[in-house]
Amino acid sequence: MGDSTQAAGKGDDATSTSHPYRPGYELVAEQLLNYIAQENLRPGDRLPTEQGLAQILGATRNVTREAVKVLAAIGRLHVRRGAGIFVAASVGGLLDDELSHFRPTSMEDVHMLLDYRKVIESETARRAASLATPIEVRAIRESAESTLAAATENDVDTFAKADAAFHDAVGAASHNVFLRSSVAGVRRLASQSDVLLFHGDVPGSLEVAARQHLAVAEAVAAGAADLAERLMVEHIATTQSQFEKKIRNRLFNPGADAIP
Repeated sequence: MGDSTQAAGKGDDATSTSHPYRPGYELVAEQLLNYIAQENLRPGDRLPTEQGLAQILGATRNVTREAVKVLAAIGRLHVRRGAGIFVAASVGGLLDDELSHFRPTSMEDVHMLLDYRKVIESETARRAASLATPIEVRAIRESAESTLAAATENDVDTFAKADAAFHDAVGAASHNVFLRSSVAGVRRLASQSDVLLFHGDVPGSLEVAARQHLAVAEAVAAGAADLAERLMVEHIATTQSQFEKKIRNRLFNPGADAIP
């Protein structure tokens, strides 16, 4: 989930009448995830064929095929040639099978995910501020600076890579492999929301997000544990606000999501 703040443009406001076009396969992908949850399918369970899914979801086979592809790309499905379509055996590297039912476009699920991020990453930042070595501080600062450079160029792909490197560097500096793994795992889950909610869009101000990274980096460098914790919570809170706004906009503009 690219950590960004308030998005520019009226389309992200819940009261706006405009709404970004969403390809039909994204909508069918969302419906397919709901189907998996409703049927209580677990990792390794086999799904109906593409044709069967198309009938269940009320979509064309071509659109269903594209939906399966995007869900396979984000790690929710596994397609084995000649064998069929299966619920992926792992979701984001996290252990709880219940996470196989995570709905990337659900207000409730996204809220829980970001709430968890606040808990995990705030503690990770606090520990990094107390334990980071000079080399680790440099890695945190350099990755934060890289996000600002990418934001200045509006280079979304480079920003996403630097963003991931920043949060991983903070995780590494916590000197706790379980915290670092949790941060990486929950961010992989969050990236699924990026794909299905912000396809083709920049979810918010990359520059503001990058400056938040820099503020966290400086707090870690100064050994200011309380400040690093608070700044990380504020950073994730801006992301939460943006995602909730995006989901509300879709809920209040259902006609804009009609499948062509």
